[in-house]
Amino acid sequence: MCAKVNLTLRIARAGALLLISVPFCSLLAAPQEISEHFDKPAAIVSGSNDTSVVRHDFVGDAACQSCHEDKFKTFLETRHHRTSQLPSETSIAGKFSPGGNRMKTFNPEVSFRMDAKNGHFYQTATLTKSGHTTVRSEQFDIVVGSGKKGQTYLYWKDARLFELPVSYWTDLKRWVNSPGYVDGSADFERPVIPRCVECHATYFQARGPSPADNAFNRSNFVLGISCERCHGPGSSHVQQRGATPSRPNAEDRSAGKTMAPIGLTREEQLDICAQCHGGVGDEIAPAFSFVPGKRLSEYIKLGRPTPDERVDVHGNQVALLEKSRCFQSSPAMTCSVCHDPHAPERPAASYSDRCITCHQPPKCGLYATLGPQIATNCVDCHMPVQASRSLVFDDADNRIGASVRNHWIRVYPENRTVPHAQ
Repeated sequence: MCAKVNLTLRIARAGALLLISVPFCSLLAAPQEISEHFDKPAAIVSGSNDTSVVRHDFVGDAACQSCHEDKFKTFLETRHHRTSQLPSETSIAGKFSPGGNRMKTFNPEVSFRMDAKNGHFYQTATLTKSGHTTVRSEQFDIVVGSGKKGQTYLYWKDARLFELPVSYWTDLKRWVNSPGYVDGSADFERPVIPRCVECHATYFQARGPSPADNAFNRSNFVLGISCERCHGPGSSHVQQRGATPSRPNAEDRSAGKTMAPIGLTREEQLDICAQCHGGVGDEIAPAFSFVPGKRLSEYIKLGRPTPDERVDVHGNQVALLEKSRCFQSSPAMTCSVCHDPHAPERPAASYSDRCITCHQPPKCGLYATLGPQIATNCVDCHMPVQASRSLVFDDADNRIGASVRNHWIRVYPENRTVPHAQ
């Protein structure tokens, strides 16, 4: 029988408490032993070199390795490559050992426990009220996030994909409510739609009738950001260069055609990044249909912020970069002027060597105080780390935003007198 339970939900936007009465069975399943879930099959990922997985002109990362071994090896260490993975002891950042596997909420009746058993991983929500205990347990099926800032986790219910209510926050070194979830609740029913996975995977075959549907083909998806998400489908390139994983041919390679972003305009290069770093937007075409070299505006409608509009530091780095005077004065400036997508990110201060190719350190207003050392870290002053207003989680009485570097390159008045970061 489902008892009706009053839950106090904190709505930070209104700055008040909202009392609502909901059937708790809509949040937690009936009591059952967690072991009943341990035989649930893990998510299946088809090999990305199988032409039936994505589209027939995609060949998978393995086809790139034989000719681009140096880039391939370092790319495997990047956050892009690790932005979604299957669950394992190494891919999940959080702990499953006693003392580090629980998350309490402001509601003393609701708590969460993370368990590992027989190579599988689970989140269990527990409601204890009036001497009765109700639990719901779901398996970690997909890990989203490299772990640099944090991770969230997805689970399958038949062919539908949902977000688990507990995530991991790296700075805090603990389990937290997933972004957007209300502390003290246990919601396992948030659907994950194609636009969500489009920025954290190479491909998911959607099965739903609309962009808001969370049904996918469980045997037809490719995790992580692959070479072809940024370079485009590689079949023609591999054929013309004669390079396959089993038979590289240097003579044929020298005669082959180039791939994106080589030969693209600046706008076309930025579109490659903006498909994920240009905001959520509204889909015009189905998810994963954009191909580098095409106009992104024909696939996703990204709202252009007004000059006075505040752009959040998370998720729209392209719009922030475009607001920068550096960008507007440098016709050749793109994201890859600083970022090497084939290698792990360098320490932020080290990108200052890009700044001083145009800017003279003695002209900086703090040069008189800090001297030549100022040239070693332009970034922390002119691209400070700030709290996101869109990527936040509810932690009891607090809403905590992720710390993200602002890509609007400019003079920040609050940094004029800040001691130079080391």
